[in-house]
Amino acid sequence: MAEDLELEETAKPKGKGKLFLIIGVVVVLLVGGAAVFFMMGGEEPTEEDAQAAAPAMEIEESHSAEARYVGMPRPFLFNLTGGKQSRLVEIKVQLMVRGDDNGMLAKKHIPLIEDSLLTTFNTADVEKLKTQAGKDDLRQKALLNVQNTLNPVAGRKVVEKVLFTGFVMQ
Repeated sequence: MAEDLELEETAKPKGKGKLFLIIGVVVVLLVGGAAVFFMMGGEEPTEEDAQAAAPAMEIEESHSAEARYVGMPRPFLFNLTGGKQSRLVEIKVQLMVRGDDNGMLAKKHIPLIEDSLLTTFNTADVEKLKTQAGKDDLRQKALLNVQNTLNPVAGRKVVEKVLFTGFVMQ
């Protein structure tokens, strides 16, 4: 009988511990829920606030489309002559577009974009490509050429930036 009393006494604290744990979790959840409720509650925006925010929202919507990147399927590999010897140049390109529609248009017209970029790259000067300013100038020319090529086909500006993700000149 003494053994039965010892077993009952040891079993009771385990049940009480679980009860306190459950009560503690419920209290924490209730306090957290109340805090979220009070933080989210507040004054309703007035009509004046909405009118003041309207021009800012229109500006944000025009530039808020998420940037997408369209990679060219293969790097551009070409020879440039200049100076005493010819140079082999490899450029990996990705195009930055805004929104899914422009991304789909860019993917649809990849052969046209590749032709435009290759034409631009073949007119580059070896001496200028040795400097960062020359590479930046080539990137800007490539962007303008791609935009001018796609504008008549797509009817709008599709590509926002031309990015060189790899540039090797040997």
